[in-house]
Amino acid sequence: MAGRLNGKVALVTGSSSGIGQAIAVRLAADGAAVVVNYRGSSEGAAKTKQQIEEAGGRAVVVQGDVSKMEDLQRLIDESWTQLGGCDILVNNAGVEKGADFWEVTEEDYDMVLNVNLKGVFFLTQAFVRRLREAKRPGRIVNISSVHEDMAFPHFSTYCAAKGGLRMLTRNLAVELGSLGITINNVAPGAIATPINAKLLDDKPKLDSLLKNIPLGRMGSSEEVAGVTAFLASDEAAYVTGSTYVVDGGLMVDYHEQ
Repeated sequence: MAGRLNGKVALVTGSSSGIGQAIAVRLAADGAAVVVNYRGSSEGAAKTKQQIEEAGGRAVVVQGDVSKMEDLQRLIDESWTQLGGCDILVNNAGVEKGADFWEVTEEDYDMVLNVNLKGVFFLTQAFVRRLREAKRPGRIVNISSVHEDMAFPHFSTYCAAKGGLRMLTRNLAVELGSLGITINNVAPGAIATPINAKLLDDKPKLDSLLKNIPLGRMGSSEEVAGVTAFLASDEAAYVTGSTYVVDGGLMVDYHEQ
């Protein structure tokens, strides 16, 4: 396949459905060989791999829980073993858990922070270590959220994780720049994915949300994937430490109904 990512290998965490699946398929369409990662849905991961291969791309599937240190290292090792390297890391896997702040349990806090922040931190570390050893440049794209900046009442753990990710990205842009490694965030707003199926079926809630979005609609996973593909490519070689918001204008026009 001809494309701007020819010869590159990309690892996309949580790519068995939704935004992660769309990113994996898009990076493959741009020429990258892709490591499709999943935690629980082997069926979804197989579907991602099938879509990539049917379009003429190359993909392998590797199971792994990004909240577990041994799984993180294995993801990087498998990328190098099966595909000969890893040039692009997309930290997409994420979870959220709603609760009033005074009701948040330690267990729920650990679950959200371990996946959304700790997992990103240490998978990125393993990725960078291998690149340093090989003296190779690289691209890191984190799928963050508008809630790295925008309040989200009753989701304090999620906001803490995404806020931490914003600062981590800015810090690593400085620390990794001399290695030729860029790092950026993509911050989606309201995206039509399987995780939002309940919202999409609730017309009053959906209408209320759409009034807060200047473009008047929810975004698609493919629109998030397009920005991610740009940041993973050489077209974004001079972009690092930034957040690209993909939200239809939600953040600049948000107000409670």
